[in-house]
Amino acid sequence: MAQGRQVHAELARVVREHAGRLTACLVRVLGDFAAAEDVVQDAIETALRRWPDEGIPDHPDAWLLTTARHRGVDVLRRQAVYRDKLAQLTWPVPNDPDDRLKLIFICCHPALPRAAQIALTLRTVCGLTTTQIAAAFLVPEATVSQRITRAKRKITQAGIPYRTPADTELPDRLGQVLAVIYLLFNEGYLTSSGDRPHARDLADDAEWLAAQLAWLMPKQPEVLGLLALIRLHQARTGARFDADGGLVLLRDQDRTLWDHEAIADATHLIERAAAFRRPGPYQLQAAIVACHAEAPTWERTDWPQIVVLYDMLLALAPSPVHRLQRVIALHHHPGPRGGPRNALADLDALPDADRKALEHYPLYHATRAELLRALNQPEAARAADQRALTLTTNPAQQTLLHQRLTWD
Repeated sequence: MAQGRQVHAELARVVREHAGRLTACLVRVLGDFAAAEDVVQDAIETALRRWPDEGIPDHPDAWLLTTARHRGVDVLRRQAVYRDKLAQLTWPVPNDPDDRLKLIFICCHPALPRAAQIALTLRTVCGLTTTQIAAAFLVPEATVSQRITRAKRKITQAGIPYRTPADTELPDRLGQVLAVIYLLFNEGYLTSSGDRPHARDLADDAEWLAAQLAWLMPKQPEVLGLLALIRLHQARTGARFDADGGLVLLRDQDRTLWDHEAIADATHLIERAAAFRRPGPYQLQAAIVACHAEAPTWERTDWPQIVVLYDMLLALAPSPVHRLQRVIALHHHPGPRGGPRNALADLDALPDADRKALEHYPLYHATRAELLRALNQPEAARAADQRALTLTTNPAQQTLLHQRLTWD
């Protein structure tokens, strides 16, 4: 059992480090995204079947290349041009970072649906199998397979080019890539469905993707900001859940369990991003989380600074969730503009469109419950918590809400 876990862990490491690079190289050589991705995935699935019994090869990355090449020659034997190109492919694969960057941008092309972008990125860049992706998002394998197949067909039919976007295209296209990585991290950080409160593998994949992007694009401040944001959240992983898997709120977490070295590294990333003087939403969110991470205690959190940062964030990226998060910060603001009464007033003053958007968001109702409880309105608070409980399927959130209702 232990040996099997070791084999799978080693396979995951090899795949993460080399599958995206190998796929990118094959796309460049073959000029066909679907063909390249298929033969690499066949090699990965072959390794999953054979390595547990045969052991890990001395050079597992070269093994993947050889298997992918042989599989490609077999699958494409009737296509002489492809066969000849594959025969020319030798190890080591050229380590061209631009290839992987192009691959990420293809997977996150705006012509593809968001769900397909995530599935294709996980499969092609991270090397996950269809089975692994389906298990991560708790959807049938057939659904994931259909998303990937349709995405590859769309790439071929639309003639989506294998290239890094031009400078004029980069702001919109990069935003799409960052949004996919952030969405992937959020799903791993606190799952939206299933019986586990978080999916560390998905969060780790998102961090790895952000780190790859930061390495490939070190002068893009929003890339640095997203990587810092993810690492700051990841630094608190050891304190977020109790021994029973229950969610531990930020104010109650044991801060000695936080990874303070990771926090310092993330703060350095924020400083690097700020030096470009091009602020963006991910940089500001990272700065907000850094205020929490650097506070020695909950009571010494710099809430006025956090509220200011939320004001800046709303100016750049207004959204119902950001407005709700500002309300939470305002609740704890020690000055005359803060406190639960002012926060509740701001919550009630949200535009109708925002309230409608937040109506099915459990944190909206849980926040309202906390404010009402602070204002000595227990019955209204209880009703808000009950509403939040009906909206969440995350087991840790459900446990926390049950506890609050029991305490009342």
